[in-house]
Amino acid sequence: MTIVENRKAFHDYFIEERFEAGIALEGWEVKAVRGGRANLKEAYVVVKGGELMLIGAHVSPLATASTHVHPDPTRTRRLLLHREEINRLIGKVERAGYTLTPIDLHYTRGRVKLAIGLARGKKQHDKRATIREREWNREQQRLLRSAATGRGSRVRGDGG
Repeated sequence: MTIVENRKAFHDYFIEERFEAGIALEGWEVKAVRGGRANLKEAYVVVKGGELMLIGAHVSPLATASTHVHPDPTRTRRLLLHREEINRLIGKVERAGYTLTPIDLHYTRGRVKLAIGLARGKKQHDKRATIREREWNREQQRLLRSAATGRGSRVRGDGG
C-alpha cells in the first residue's frame, strides 16, 4: 500500500531498476508517515561512507508529538539494505553515471519501506517525447471508448 509517491522521479529520470529499502525512522516520524504527512518531492539518495542516505525528504511532525522531542522534518535518514545490494548500487552510481532516486514510501508487512530507483537522467527532448506518448495513449483510449459505445462513429447532419 503506497503512502506517498514521487511522480517527479518518473518525469526527470528513466528508472532502470527498483530496490526496496528499509528506512531508519524515529518514533514520531513513524506516526507522522502513518498519518500521511510525508513528502518526497525534493528528496534524493546519496552515498556517504559506504551507506545510503535519504536527504531532503520532508516528514511534518504531528501536533501531538511529545514536548521533549524537537523534530527536524528534513533530517538525513539512513537507508537499510543488504551489504551486497549497497555495494552493487555504489558501483553503478560511481562508474556508470547512474543516480539513485526515491520512488515511493509504502508498507510491507506493517513496516515503512522506501522504493528507490537506479535511474538515468532524461534530457529535455526525452521529457517532451514522454509527454507526447502519454497524450497519444490517452487519446487512443478515448477513441476506443467512444467507438465501443457507438458514439462518434455516426455522421450527423442529414436528419435521417
